[in-house]
Amino acid sequence: MTNRYAVILAAGQGTRMKSKLYKVLHPVAGRAMVQHVIDQLNTVKLDKMVTIVGFGAEKVKEQIGQESEFVIQQEQLGTGHAVLQAEELLKDKKGTTIVACGDTPLIKGETYQALFRHHEESGAGTTILTAKTDKPAGYGRVIRNETNEVERIVEHKDASESELLVGEINTGTYCFNNQALFAALQEVSNDNVQGEYYLPDVIEIMRNQGEKVSAFLTSDFEETLGVNDRVALAEAEKTMKKRINEKHMRNGVSIIDPDHTYIEPDVVIESDVIIYPGTILKGKTIIKTNAEIGPNSEITNCSIGEATIVKQSVANDSKIGDRVNIGPFAHIRPDSVIGNDAKLGNFVEIKKTELGDNSKVSHLSYIGDAEVGTNVNIGCGTITVNYDGANKFLTTIEDNAFIGCNSNLIAPVKIGKGSYVAAGSTITDDVPEDALSVARARQTNKEDYVTNLKSRKKD
Repeated sequence: MTNRYAVILAAGQGTRMKSKLYKVLHPVAGRAMVQHVIDQLNTVKLDKMVTIVGFGAEKVKEQIGQESEFVIQQEQLGTGHAVLQAEELLKDKKGTTIVACGDTPLIKGETYQALFRHHEESGAGTTILTAKTDKPAGYGRVIRNETNEVERIVEHKDASESELLVGEINTGTYCFNNQALFAALQEVSNDNVQGEYYLPDVIEIMRNQGEKVSAFLTSDFEETLGVNDRVALAEAEKTMKKRINEKHMRNGVSIIDPDHTYIEPDVVIESDVIIYPGTILKGKTIIKTNAEIGPNSEITNCSIGEATIVKQSVANDSKIGDRVNIGPFAHIRPDSVIGNDAKLGNFVEIKKTELGDNSKVSHLSYIGDAEVGTNVNIGCGTITVNYDGANKFLTTIEDNAFIGCNSNLIAPVKIGKGSYVAAGSTITDDVPEDALSVARARQTNKEDYVTNLKSRKKD
């Protein structure tokens, strides 16, 4: 098999984005554009990957990490100049080099693989990934000769009136014979309107040197979208969302309204899950079979068990068991573990808490920094008072305990097995097993108080 290399162009600032965030780091479906490119290229098993960085180099390196080597383009002098920066790392290597843009997040790994295969089987020195569109404005045009062979690429700003009418466009992605590429780059000039060294000029140079120039026409123009501004970014987001949702639906997931459901690429959903409108699933979330999520729920980096229901709620970085009923309007904060058959009702907030099997926090409660056993019932308005302004403390509620409404549990404190806490209590000491703890003032009725008060007002 021919050795394969990749050069990713990620040096541009992206002024049309009008953003402090460097262009290739703008997210599509929750993932930086350049990361989408790298993830898809990794499916073709490259021998080496080199990313050309410039503006925001450190941030781009931080995003990509160890997946690529890096070269800095100190001056932004065009795409040809950018690729030339990888010369020291690649010029002597035999094989095929793909040049891809860090702002084309929609190109699939299958398309990269097909481009490599077409290039290698055709014996071409250069193969261009092209697409056809009835709206080619802004794209370089693919100019073919009378025998339909690719003759050259003309940038939009340098194209003649007749060339502007051409509908086949250059996507900015190419495969090259690696050594021929770097030899041809030495001959590229900047004699053009922009005064830049264009990578597409390599096409004509290699053709004049007797190298075969080929084109691989992808059937999906939408896949080749380059993102240069916020409008294109929104288009890419829409396309990626549709692609991800369709994948899950074909795998047996019911998405009631795909246009209003947002799922990031790493989310795993088993079959027979139902996703209702307004749901956002992010990060490394896993949802098991027969679960129902939504409407209007946001789940990030959570494991959701079988047949669990989450309605109009938010959950982050937590593990939720089977047959759990959550919401509406519950908030599960990081590092929580919810057992099987548990219930978290409306306006309940859970933070860094283990809630045991069959335990219930039905409404209007805050349970933070707590260990709650099995078959525990926590009444409305209960608060674990876990923070003294400097440190967090643990509340332990053991199996089968019953916490009455409007109770304050002042941590650190332990509520023993089978014990009861009377409604309205403020608990500051441990409660023994099977005990009833009442921590509130005794009721006092002052008879005729209101009558006497009204009498004094008249006087």
